[in-house]
Amino acid sequence: MINWKDKMELKIPEGINVDIDGTVINVKGKLGSTSRNFRDKYVKVYKKENSIIIAVSKENKFTNGIVGTWYSELNLVFHGVTEGFKYEMKIDFTHFPMRVSVRGDLLYVENFLGSKAPRIAKIKNCKVSVKGDRVIIEGIDKRDMGDTASNIERATYIKHFDARVFQDGIYLLKGVNPDEL
Repeated sequence: MINWKDKMELKIPEGINVDIDGTVINVKGKLGSTSRNFRDKYVKVYKKENSIIIAVSKENKFTNGIVGTWYSELNLVFHGVTEGFKYEMKIDFTHFPMRVSVRGDLLYVENFLGSKAPRIAKIKNCKVSVKGDRVIIEGIDKRDMGDTASNIERATYIKHFDARVFQDGIYLLKGVNPDEL
């Protein structure tokens, strides 16, 4: 018989619906829904009245780290489905003016360093818009937004040129600061 000990408790904010199906937690809010899979041998998550409890069966520094990570992950999910997140990226070019456009779930960067072939970045479950020299990424899942921002930065990565001279690209300007939550 495993003896589970409650480690942390997280209150579910008003207007959020949480369903737990095994190790998968589905969270629905006013902006949409998202899910996370919390799977571990020694740590489990369950719902008790209007809160989520994170419990451990074995207490050591590794399980304590998992508990803290899951707690902050659930806080971010709750914030995402109620208020959402926003990233801002800057389009920077000095040699050739580039054209950036969104088509479906792809972001196209054309005329990058004068090349004829467009560079393409995949957009992952978030809304991307281009306004002047800014790329705005908005969504409810911070992981998907981070993946999209890194895909855009990687699409404009420069090889075989001096990085001090060729500073063209799309770079993350403002992200979500955890202190602002």
